[in-house]
Order: sequence, then C-alpha cells, then structure tokens
Amino acid sequence: MAKIRNSAGKKDTKLPRFAPNGHRLPDQLPKGATLTDVTKRQWRLGPSIGVGGFGEIYLASDDIKKRTCTDARFVIKVEPHTNGPLFSEMHFYHRVAKSEQIEEWMQKKKLKFLGMPKFIGSGSYEHKGVKYRFMVMERFNEDLQKLLDRNNKVFPLKTVYTIGKLVLDILEYIHSHGYIHADVKASNLLTGYGHGRENEVYLIDFGLACRYVTNGLHKELKEDRRKAHDGTIEFTSRDAHIGAHSRRGDLEVLGYNMLQWLCGRLPWEDNLKDQESVSRQKSMYMSNISSLMKSCYQKKAPPRGIAEYFTYVAGLTFEEEPDYKHCKNILSAAMKASGFIDDGILLYTSNEIKQTSQKGIKRLAERGSCSFSPQAKSKRLNPPPESNGASPLPQRKLRRVASATQSMQSSGLEHSNSSNGFSVLENPTPAMLLVMQRNMARQMQATQLNKNEDKNGVKRTIFENVKNVADILVASKKKGRWGKLQNGIKTRAWKEVKALHI
Repeated sequence: MAKIRNSAGKKDTKLPRFAPNGHRLPDQLPKGATLTDVTKRQWRLGPSIGVGGFGEIYLASDDIKKRTCTDARFVIKVEPHTNGPLFSEMHFYHRVAKSEQIEEWMQKKKLKFLGMPKFIGSGSYEHKGVKYRFMVMERFNEDLQKLLDRNNKVFPLKTVYTIGKLVLDILEYIHSHGYIHADVKASNLLTGYGHGRENEVYLIDFGLACRYVTNGLHKELKEDRRKAHDGTIEFTSRDAHIGAHSRRGDLEVLGYNMLQWLCGRLPWEDNLKDQESVSRQKSMYMSNISSLMKSCYQKKAPPRGIAEYFTYVAGLTFEEEPDYKHCKNILSAAMKASGFIDDGILLYTSNEIKQTSQKGIKRLAERGSCSFSPQAKSKRLNPPPESNGASPLPQRKLRRVASATQSMQSSGLEHSNSSNGFSVLENPTPAMLLVMQRNMARQMQATQLNKNEDKNGVKRTIFENVKNVADILVASKKKGRWGKLQNGIKTRAWKEVKALHI
C-alpha cells in the first residue's frame, strides 16, 4: 500500500483507501489472521482478492493450520460494523440461503442446479480497535461484466437466454421467500469456480434485497423518495425509480440486462446522470415495446424472444406473481427457433460457439466405426419422430453430418450463421438445407471462375454438394413423405443451380 513520505524521505502515514463508489475503506486485515464465526468454526484469512462498495473480500480456508493458498474454496466478505449493507445481506442469507432450504427447493422444482449462493457462516472480528463483521461464502469465478468487456459488450443469443433462464430460477426462489433482489447486473453474476462448473451462474450481492410482503400481504404501490432510484441506474425498474419494489421489477431489470447483452447499449445510456429522465424513457418504452426494439436495433429485426419477454413483463400488475416457467419457455423457444440447442452450455463469444460446434462434430466423426459414402445405399430407417429442436440428432445421423461437413470444409463450402457464428448443422431443418444450398451456390457464383472452365461441370459440382447434404440429413426412404421431402430438396436444388448465370 502506498505511504506518504515526509521531507526526509521517511515513511510517515498511509494513504487512505477508497472504494469505487468513493466510500473510504478501512485498512486491510492481516493475511493469516484467524476469524471465528458464531458457530465457533474458525477460518484462516488469505490475501485480498477484491474491493466492494463498502468492504473487502479475502480468500479463506477452514484449515487454520495451513497457509491459505490461491486455490482456496471459500471467501470472506468483511465490512466495518458501522456499515449497513453487509448487515442486511447477512440477515438475508441467514433467512433464505441455508443449504437445506436450497436443496429442498431444487427437489420441489426438479432443478439440477440453482445459482443461489449458500450461507456458510458469519461473525465479528476486531483489528486495531476497529470492529468488523464478516460473512463466509463459497468462492466463485469471475463476473460476467469482465467477460462482456472482453467481448465488445455483447454475448451470443444462446448465452444471453441461457443466463436469463438461470437467473429466472434464482429470482423465483428468492421471491418465494418474500424478497426481491433489485440489482441484477453482469457484475453481480458470477460463474462457478473449478473444473466442471463453467456453465453455472450465481447471483450475488443482496445488499439491496428487501421484503415485498408484510405479514403475508404484498406492499402497496406507493412512492418512497428515500428509496427512489435504488439499484444500478441503467437497469433500475420503473417501480424502483419511485422507491417501490416488486417481483415484476426484478424481471424488468433482468430484461434490460438481456437487451444490453444482445445489442450492446440501452437507449437511455447517454443521460444516466439525469435519473428522472431515465425513468421517463423507461416508462415510455415499456408502454410501447416495438419502439424500444426499434431504438435498439434501428432498421434491423430484433432477435427472437426479447420483445415477447418484455411484452409479458410490461403486462404484469404490481402485485401479480410472475409466471416464471412461461418466461423461461419464451427464451427456450427463441433459442430453438434461432437454430440453437437449449443444452445449458455457456459460450461467451461467437468463435467459442463455432469452435465447440466443430469439435463436437469432429468427436462424433472419430467415434464412427466406418466411413460414409453419400452414394452408398443406406439401411432402411424408421421415419424420425418430430423434433422439438432441443435435442441433438441421433448418433448415426451426426456421424454422417460429420463426414459431409469435412467434405464441405475441404471445398470451402461450409456455411454458418454469420450473426451468431453457430453452425446450422448442429440443429438442421429442411428450411435450413435450402438456405445452405442457396448460400453455397452464391459462393460459387461470386468466385472468379476461369472463362474456359466447363460451366455445366461447375453447376454439377454445386448440385452434388447440395444433394449429398440432403441425402445425409433427410431419411433415405424412397416411399412416404420422407422420400418425397428428400427428392423435393434435390429438385429445388437443381432448379436453383440451373438458374445461375455463371
């Protein structure tokens, strides 16, 4: 820590430390100090790993005999007793976040995962005459804001909606206990720490959490200027702008986050210092969702799902319990309609999605026991069942897709959705096949062809590539609707190719 030096060059007094919000911070606690919580469980303090609005976060270990290493599984959040946020947060965790409560809820809702941090311990500690309160928490990885900053402030649609579904599960849980969060944002969403937990997202910082019920009754919609504009101004809900908090407000805050992650910027971000102006703009846009989409996307069409989500939230009354399942279904359906698999995997860049897609197909190809020839007569298959778009294709089809994909890559004819960087081969439909066919033809048309090259041969090459994909991805029965579908795709492909002016 920096120190002030006197005229003789000797160290004198320490410079004061300040949190990002301007609040003065106390001195750091000594590394290796032992803290005892209210249950008499002891914790050994490690190095500081971060500073919050009113305090500091340290690595911690429950093995006090050994030095706390950088791979410690716990952290301790410390604030002076004179501060209020950690006091409120500790009481929230004690009432809502016990391990048995979370596990019971997960069983009731049949959830495999819930990103609600568990309460581990709390207590008080005194250092140099200053009394501190502390809370022990699970350790998490980096927050989503850091990932956003590394990815030009946006996430792929699949990742945005997957995170949205995870947060909806957390909000439903805390709402069921009579609380609202009021400050959902990327910096308060942390990924899981350790191998195998990359697809976990946890909601933290319940310093603004408050009850929306009193004696079992929902609080009235009443303006409270003391609490007006609580939260983070760009995401604050319309209710919170007047000091009222509600369940619909939490869903609105989540919606603003998802919209920003998708388009990179919210319409009112140019004037965040004028809280009343921001509040008026939100009220205007939430009364006309199409104008909100137009402001964010100009002449482009907005991604599927986001307008429908906002329309639902805008229609909720102040005291109404949200239909969390319906909101999750909106996001799931939008993912599938956009060509993604709703598998819960979080990939934060378009390149990651593309690379993972290619690796997955490569692994499937390596598992195959024999190579596939597009012209070979395939075994008789039963007509495939109708797919909801969420499940991967059967293994046999995926092996065939892998073989065809490798052939297409070598010809420079691989096609991917340019807006998301996601390979359509992961979730193909007949409509996608036609899109692939047209794009492959356009690529060949745009290529500088040798004037002496056989034009009919070029057309035949394009058609063969399209026909091979159709052979692979459509059931090979010669009779019935699947055979007709296959032949229809080939016929349309050849007509399109013959129409090319090359």
